[in-house]
Amino acid sequence: MEKHVNTSIYTNDRILAWLKYFSEKAELNLERVKIIDTTEKKKNVLPSVESNRRVLIFAGPDNQNLFYDMWMAGLGECEVWFKPGLDPVGDIEPSKVRECINLEIIEPTAILIINNNAHSSRIGMKNDNFSRGSIRYVGNEIRAVIISMLDIGDQDTICIISGESIAVEAAMIANEGTIIAVEYSRHDRQSMEDNVQKFGLHNVEVIDNCDPETLIQLPAPEQAFIVATDRLEQEIENLLKVNPKMRFTIYTLEMNVLCRIPAIFEKFGIQNMEIIQIALSKLNSKNIFETQPSPWIITGEIV
Repeated sequence: MEKHVNTSIYTNDRILAWLKYFSEKAELNLERVKIIDTTEKKKNVLPSVESNRRVLIFAGPDNQNLFYDMWMAGLGECEVWFKPGLDPVGDIEPSKVRECINLEIIEPTAILIINNNAHSSRIGMKNDNFSRGSIRYVGNEIRAVIISMLDIGDQDTICIISGESIAVEAAMIANEGTIIAVEYSRHDRQSMEDNVQKFGLHNVEVIDNCDPETLIQLPAPEQAFIVATDRLEQEIENLLKVNPKMRFTIYTLEMNVLCRIPAIFEKFGIQNMEIIQIALSKLNSKNIFETQPSPWIITGEIV
């Protein structure tokens, strides 16, 4: 089994020393601390702070405006303990994030964030949370079902084609993986980039095609989520050139597209096909149930 070698400037011994330091200064329960080292690899700091009460961040100049970014994300009331340097030395006092927005991180810094308003998950976020632009987002209830079906791990690599809000929520879960977001339209790519910036995501690669020549430059995805169009067959062929054991989840609202998928799956040897349809109705202000668009979700894999 391949072993991970810690190449960070914050070695295991240093991390343990900082944990002991903060446990004494902030009366910290070490069992409930999430640790993020951004000096070794860029990671999604903001979603982690939003969903965890206590986060210990080892940051550097790549996170220069972290406090300002947190304040802009509505985290200004979080308690923050921070100290520059590789090793814990001297006293420290807590502040509020909103009091630190003009401070820049210009050297290695250990930062403890305490967010008493943390929520465990943002899956199924309301569409109003996303950047407004050219994209029409899938309903949050349907998105929650899709995310559940994808069964995402924290180190997964997933290719998501024309599924912008799916890409955002998937990136929050696959915190140490990679989300490859394929957006053919320039306007959709801009909206996707706006969402990446808004949610502080560092594991999303936004590209304008899924040609093998483009995909080969990125980590190979284990699975793909595709909003089906006339490009579907070519997209599947391209993805299988990168990973012959790909898992697929296809989304469509169109019956004619649905009818083509079994033949496409058979052509490429994709097995274990399942098809579900999600039906959703909402009670409006007149006490009448309005039926929402009911997509088909098709899954399959090469075993």
